[in-house]
Amino acid sequence: MSKRMSAVMLLIGLFVRTAYAGGLLTNTNQSIAFLRNFAREGTIGIDGVYTNPAGVAFLPKGFHLSLNVQNVYQTRDITSSITVPSLQGTPFYQPFRLNGANDNGEKLFRGKASVPVLPSFQAAIVYDKWTVQAGFGLTGGGGKATFNKGLPSFERQIALVPALLYSQGLTTTTPSYSVSSNIKGQQYDFGFQLGISYKVNDHLAVYGGARFNYIYNKYLGNITNISANINGDNVNLHDYFETQARTYEQMAFYYKMRSSEMTDATAKAKYDAAAQQAQAGADKMNQTKEMFADKYLDCNQTGWGITPVIGIDYKTGRWNIGARYEFTTKFNIENDTKVDNTGLFADGVNTHNDIPGILAIGTQYEILKNLRAMVSWHYYFDKDARMDHGKQKALSGNTQEYLAGMEWDITKDITISAGGQRTKYGLGNGAYLSDMSFVTSSYSVGLGAKVKIAKNMNLNVAYFWTNYDTFQKEYDQTITAAGQSVETHNTDAFTRTNKVLGVGVDIDF
Repeated sequence: MSKRMSAVMLLIGLFVRTAYAGGLLTNTNQSIAFLRNFAREGTIGIDGVYTNPAGVAFLPKGFHLSLNVQNVYQTRDITSSITVPSLQGTPFYQPFRLNGANDNGEKLFRGKASVPVLPSFQAAIVYDKWTVQAGFGLTGGGGKATFNKGLPSFERQIALVPALLYSQGLTTTTPSYSVSSNIKGQQYDFGFQLGISYKVNDHLAVYGGARFNYIYNKYLGNITNISANINGDNVNLHDYFETQARTYEQMAFYYKMRSSEMTDATAKAKYDAAAQQAQAGADKMNQTKEMFADKYLDCNQTGWGITPVIGIDYKTGRWNIGARYEFTTKFNIENDTKVDNTGLFADGVNTHNDIPGILAIGTQYEILKNLRAMVSWHYYFDKDARMDHGKQKALSGNTQEYLAGMEWDITKDITISAGGQRTKYGLGNGAYLSDMSFVTSSYSVGLGAKVKIAKNMNLNVAYFWTNYDTFQKEYDQTITAAGQSVETHNTDAFTRTNKVLGVGVDIDF
């Protein structure tokens, strides 16, 4: 019996391994102007408070304000499998097939994320030489994600339960398992930026400022009703082992009573030994029962940091060139844990959660008076940003983005634009990726229009979507249980979808 209990207790101790903190979460969509044309580093506009802050100095004198609202919808798909090579030829070779996987042993885990209202604003007061600027937006995270069927890292461990139970004599002709699991996460990085630009002359401007970042994350999760088929019936394992514990306790009580009735020392010793053995069995059943008990998580994480930002802009003829550099922001987030049956989110623990530095360079060329072309390049210093458990070390390189776009003034009151973006992550062999926090390289396309609706007011509307690559990750895992090592081969296919609709107004005073 002790071998059975050791296997089960170790297994349950492993099925809550997923870590949440950390990830490449920078949001560059801080305005509707960006949604309709991504290459904004070389342009001059009020949205430049984020993309080209030095260039804002070349706006007309006065007060300029941009108010933006976006609606974001995403899905995050993970198609996963697990195989146990030593069990090939048995029903336990592809454990996910025991709970709804396809014929290849693959199971889809889908998370849905939405941000009904993603606000941002940019504001600037332009003087002859000096410009004072301010901006606010969600510069990282910015939404809620829900996995209604849990995550593969949770279910892989539970999927091995039928095989372990079978190996310990709890047999069935129809092996299966089930579990109810729900994971919800919220991640928000609120960024408030202040800065000053200085127009050196009619061609050159520079900028210096800083962004205050406040991060708020919230995670809610549960793993309940872990069940498996034993002797032909699908039973809740917590209830099953509770029943076993009561049976052993009744046996221990019976043997103790018989011992008290014995006058013969040998017989008394025999019943005492049987009572001790039965009580030991009851204790092990009670310990095992708790391993299969429902588990819950309720944890908030908060932290803050300041990002210095510098910029430069140069105008000459039909060309405008702009650049900005955001320094790597080093700070931690701290757990405020209300409930944690997993043992992974201890209250008060601090975790590295740096924001990667960014170098962004872009240029605009005026083909005609009413037609402009733009290109930009973004470089993220991801490997310099500390993440939970040093996961940034698993990256093979830093992220790069290549952006291009065009704007056409159809009339003096209507401008249309479109742009594209290629994002390339240095994901290496995929060790960086986890099922709760993952990214893949992607292509994005955006389009929209700016319409003058009043003498001093423009309406911006835009839509963009992202087509993500699918990243295939394969790895082996060893689970040691009851003195045995169980070798598994796992695969994960990560991909996402992203759609954004935005509306905003730009006002000049």
